[in-house]
Amino acid sequence: MISATVPSLQYDVLVVGGGPAGVGAAVAAARMGAHTALLERGGLLGGMLTAGQVQPILGNVAPGSFYDEIVALLAEGHEDVPLLSTRNGREIHVDVEEAKERLLRLTHESGVEIFLHTPVVEVLKDGSRVTGVLAGTALGLQELHASVVIDATGDGFAAMRAGAQYHIGREQDGRCQPVTIEFLVDHLDESRALSCFGGSDPVTLPDGKKYSQLCRECCERGELPQSVSIVRLHKTFYPGERNVNATQANGLDILTPKDEVTAELTLRAQIDKIIAFLRKYVPGYENCRVKSSAATLGVRETRRIEGLRRIEDIDVETGTRCPDVAVHKAWFLIDIHNPAGGGQAEGHSQPAIPYDIPYGALVPRGVDGMLTAGRCISGTHRAHASYRVMAICLATGQAAGTAAALCAKRGELPRELDYHLVQDALQKAGCTLFDQE
Repeated sequence: MISATVPSLQYDVLVVGGGPAGVGAAVAAARMGAHTALLERGGLLGGMLTAGQVQPILGNVAPGSFYDEIVALLAEGHEDVPLLSTRNGREIHVDVEEAKERLLRLTHESGVEIFLHTPVVEVLKDGSRVTGVLAGTALGLQELHASVVIDATGDGFAAMRAGAQYHIGREQDGRCQPVTIEFLVDHLDESRALSCFGGSDPVTLPDGKKYSQLCRECCERGELPQSVSIVRLHKTFYPGERNVNATQANGLDILTPKDEVTAELTLRAQIDKIIAFLRKYVPGYENCRVKSSAATLGVRETRRIEGLRRIEDIDVETGTRCPDVAVHKAWFLIDIHNPAGGGQAEGHSQPAIPYDIPYGALVPRGVDGMLTAGRCISGTHRAHASYRVMAICLATGQAAGTAAALCAKRGELPRELDYHLVQDALQKAGCTLFDQE
């Protein structure tokens, strides 16, 4: 029994998870006039963008979405820093400390009621309909009810607990992309320090050797961890710094407490070895040090919730257009970090053509009163490797929040909602949803 001193609360829209998708969903719903709450199990908003220290923000969508608003917000005060573009597309820098405050302020000022340090314990249902969640708040266990619940947890936890069907990992063996802990190094000699976006980056060392070849050789000799065959080095807003995306742990089920701790131990131990490699072999990094590291695992892939529609491999490969488009021209490479070793599963990341994400991919099959946003939406393993990045997560969050607000206002379920209404509202908010003739 829940104590009578902790009353249940009622909302129009309840968003579970305060990462990029959750922030996008909550802000969009609140701006539509919905009484909205956002539950985040950690102590800050932003997810991978802040606690995960993932930068740059990668991916793209058609103009006018929440992604553009966040890019502009994070760039305030850094207008003199040139934008970088690589094979990975436009790289958006993040000052993590600024982002912590700016995302919280934006969400709060949009009218969202924010619950920090509030994990969801269970999903509440009436038959097949989700009616809210049971959450662990500072006051104790508390029921929070809503017309629509949005799962923006990344792991699809709320949808799973609601009974939605889901898939994990690649179709042939269930293996997921590896987990990573990103970290920031400083004390570089910027006049000599190189950058590297990935294994296909042609950047070379002063002796003419490809940096990617050096990484592979050091991995084979044991001077880098066995699973680390490329050390990605991304510029930040500030000279003398690089964000490092390199640590890698394979074959762990990070949805279990035991493997989550194993991943933390494994990845944090790898950081010292990577620093030793940089100091010994990479010009400009002789005096580098770890300035900060992520406060949470960088998880690329867990559950993908089965929806009314599914994003297929061919959609990403050929640039499919959808009548029920909710996000237009989503784009990132098919970036499958090897689930069974170092580097890329397909040798290198594969091309993608800007594609539409359908509204149906945000609606879990067989569960009413719920939407999904972010990397847990419905798609194949290979398609997910493209749409999992933050730019696209921000946009799917906006679409889900918009749809949820409409459902609450009209008293309809997400599967009943006319997607044309979602499109009209998104276009009114500035989103481009259709090709311009």
